Amino acid sequence: MLLALTTWCLVIAVGTAAEGDKPYRPEAGKFPALDHSLAYRGELVFVDHANRRGSLRVRSSGVFFQNAPRPFALLPYGIVRYHGAPADLRDVPLGTVMHVRAYLPPDPATSAVPVLPLDNKDAVNHVLLLEDEPSHCQRAGSVWNLTEVTLKNNAGMIVARCEAKAGGDAKADDEQMTIDAATRIWRGRECLSLAELVAEGAWPADGKKSLDGQPVQLGITWRPTPDGIFNRFHISDIWLDDIAMQRAAANQNETHKAFIRSRWMPAFVDAVAYGAFGRATVTATLFGGMDETLYADFRKGGGAMMNAAENTLKHDQGACGPQHMASAGSLVDVTRMDGDVPLGSSGIRIRLETDLITEGLRPGCVVRVRPDNWPVVQLPREEFINDGDITERFPGPGIFPKY
Repeated sequence: MLLALTTWCLVIAVGTAAEGDKPYRPEAGKFPALDHSLAYRGELVFVDHANRRGSLRVRSSGVFFQNAPRPFALLPYGIVRYHGAPADLRDVPLGTVMHVRAYLPPDPATSAVPVLPLDNKDAVNHVLLLEDEPSHCQRAGSVWNLTEVTLKNNAGMIVARCEAKAGGDAKADDEQMTIDAATRIWRGRECLSLAELVAEGAWPADGKKSLDGQPVQLGITWRPTPDGIFNRFHISDIWLDDIAMQRAAANQNETHKAFIRSRWMPAFVDAVAYGAFGRATVTATLFGGMDETLYADFRKGGGAMMNAAENTLKHDQGACGPQHMASAGSLVDVTRMDGDVPLGSSGIRIRLETDLITEGLRPGCVVRVRPDNWPVVQLPREEFINDGDITERFPGPGIFPKY
């Protein structure tokens, strides 16, 4: 079970800020309400994974390829979902169509992407949730129902509708998307090609065939097309059954768990109670959207380390490894919030008692925490700050072109 995200799925009826609404600026150090976010989707065209930022070509009424990429930055507690599981930006291939929930930057002075005027549609560029098509559909309880397929020379077109899995009166519009020999088709434990489905007789080698509303999950991308239809998406993956989708999610989940164990769990510092001679008790809330087994490693009485980080989740002073400058101690308390947990938060609060508190462990600041059963590893240079300046950016927001 994935904390916070699962809870949020139960209250998905919460509204989304409309295009005409005043954009919302979250308060630094706090988790914002989801109903203040703006929703949009687009093609992932650039990623700077170390700084948790990138660019999306957002779908609009214009010609898609002419839309200038919009820079975005993940909020410190921002969640990425890929194949129905937690992910890091580095896991998502360029070209993937992503769904977004975003806000204005909490603190424009420390934004990792350009800060734009409020009347600019691209100003809402700090992301709480970034998810691919199957993640979005599973969270929303919807599926793609395949209407028909047309093939020629091992390529062609799929007509499909995205509809509620449970059914209902609402009728979705048909959408045409391209497929080709590179489209991966997942069935149970198999990965099939287009040619193999044709050989089975499930799809035609040449011509059109009705698929009678076959329910599937789709991986959606964009690529240029030769027929002058610039707003048409492409299907990269088709999951024909639940087993295939569950296997994809399980594989991605294991990738993310290994990543978090090596980089440590991010959290907000809620409070610090100072003692004598450098002693302190730090209360922090762990960020959400991750696998439950990661949170289970935070146990009362267990040992832990806490290191300062900045808003891109980079460790501070990591040249000798984050453990070199981290405050070590024991977890004197681990509690869970009652009631609804805001997206971005795990609802889990820890209290670390240390005999030597370090700079950066202050209320409202971002930290990373390692329980004592996680590995101690060295981080690559791009994932830590080494000069003691917690606001360091590498490189700065100026790398984004002004189209």
